[in-house]
Amino acid sequence: MTISGKIGIFRNKYQLTNPKYISEDSSLIKQKHNTYSLTEGISEKIYNKIINQIITNLPILNEWHSKNILNKFENIKWNDAIVELHKPENIENHRNNFYQRLAFDEIFSTFLVNSEIRKKIKKIKKKRKSFDKTKQNKIIKELEFSLTNDQKKTLEEINNDLSSTNKMFRLLQGDVGSGKTIVSLLAAYNTVNSGFQVAVMAPTEILARQHFNLANNLFSKKINIELISGKSEHKKKKEILDKIKNNEIDIIFGTHAIFQKKVYFKNLGLIVIDEQHKFGVKQRIELSKKGGPNCDILLMSATPIPRSLILTIYGDMDVSFLDEFPPGRQPITTNVYYEKYQDKAYALMDAEIKLGRQAFVVCPLIEESELMDLKAAATVFESIQSQFPHLNACLIHGKLKKEERQEIMSRFLKNEIQVLVATTVIEVGIDIPNATVMIIEHAERFGLAQLHQLRGRVGRGKHASHCLLAAYFPISEEGKARMKAMQNSRDGFEIAEEDLKIRGPGDFMGTRQSGLPVLKIANLIRDIKVLDVARKEAFALIDRDPNLEDPANQSLKNTVHRLLGNYLPLMEII
Repeated sequence: MTISGKIGIFRNKYQLTNPKYISEDSSLIKQKHNTYSLTEGISEKIYNKIINQIITNLPILNEWHSKNILNKFENIKWNDAIVELHKPENIENHRNNFYQRLAFDEIFSTFLVNSEIRKKIKKIKKKRKSFDKTKQNKIIKELEFSLTNDQKKTLEEINNDLSSTNKMFRLLQGDVGSGKTIVSLLAAYNTVNSGFQVAVMAPTEILARQHFNLANNLFSKKINIELISGKSEHKKKKEILDKIKNNEIDIIFGTHAIFQKKVYFKNLGLIVIDEQHKFGVKQRIELSKKGGPNCDILLMSATPIPRSLILTIYGDMDVSFLDEFPPGRQPITTNVYYEKYQDKAYALMDAEIKLGRQAFVVCPLIEESELMDLKAAATVFESIQSQFPHLNACLIHGKLKKEERQEIMSRFLKNEIQVLVATTVIEVGIDIPNATVMIIEHAERFGLAQLHQLRGRVGRGKHASHCLLAAYFPISEEGKARMKAMQNSRDGFEIAEEDLKIRGPGDFMGTRQSGLPVLKIANLIRDIKVLDVARKEAFALIDRDPNLEDPANQSLKNTVHRLLGNYLPLMEII
């Protein structure tokens, strides 16, 4: 007998909720690949019947590719590819030309759509931002460190965008600790000196306050800056809102609070969005509308992405890279500690704390679970308290109220807490220069990009730091490869490329980033060869016929313009 239903857990045992008997004649048994997500009220039999009717009655479409491109896929027509891919023997075969043809179409059109968006961006005219670079250079000379060549180059690129009559829509892609924030604040300072206001957005209040404090030290009352958050007192918040409206605040730092309708800017000229993928497109649109046509946009991201994919994902933007690390940054030694040797990892932590340093201990769960045998944060916290009673340890996780997390992080920053036991709530944006130890429990269960982000929480001060990967058996081959990659490299782009190799056709990007085109067929990792072909063909076509005016490209032009309708949210933000 075969039954189907939703799998759940009851009293620590698996159970099927509302199970249904499936006939042995069902296509669920015979053709498991032809199973679709069912809508309530529609049986699998009816669903398959509907799909077959659609395939049978597909319209015959004019081909939009040149003969040269079609030859790469054995001249397979779009209609034929759709029909053939719904046959049992083809549906899961990603190497056949039917699949490759459709994957190519999707990636190729993405390049062309991005090109169209880019053209529209370049056509938008704005008021130039005129500023005196001597003021910027004076700030730079007062820094306790020298800017890297990458930072200088990127700042110049942004300054050129600000002083141009074309609207800026730029992504600043840089590894953890590469110095993106200082570049963005210098750009904000130049914008203020040209008579405009600036909004700096961050996904968490901790990160927003961190940026605000850095700006406070950097500008030392040369300009008016303020921080607004969801928990600001009503009277204080009203006062800030009035000042923003009257152009009495030059740079406002905040989280989602800046999106609120009651926040009015007198003359918003630049939006800086840190960890931009944490915000939805709708939120970015709302903020952009507050600035009007003269508002430039700078997005920042530390998410490790292979260079081979960046131009595909962000092809509509100008992209600046920060590869170098600021001088004086101490190296981070990364080592793996298996179960028998993990006492050595905690002994190293204790030794560092005795030198006046601090440590993170990160766990994947908050409480122990019988179904998932992982070290839980609560258990690890109790263990540390028991083994190291002389240390001041604290537990932080996502279930705590925001105010509690903020208070704990504030105490940790002041070195009132020596060991912070945490879930991945601390993954992004926390800057504790005195923290030199990062212990990651059950490191074999974390993704490579996440491990790299966590490692970036240490090594931010003048002391040498340690990332200690506590691993537990059994460990998959992928888990071993991830930890080896962590030991061999600290470069975020190299890490991302290695992650690409390790995961293969897996979901490299993790949760889909807000605002990115959704690929229904192609997989940017699995179809990397198709991506390369599509990129070359798209760029060659754009060089030959940038506006697709050739009559031979009319069908392709119509297709691209139709696809642009799916990108309207992205179009609105520019």
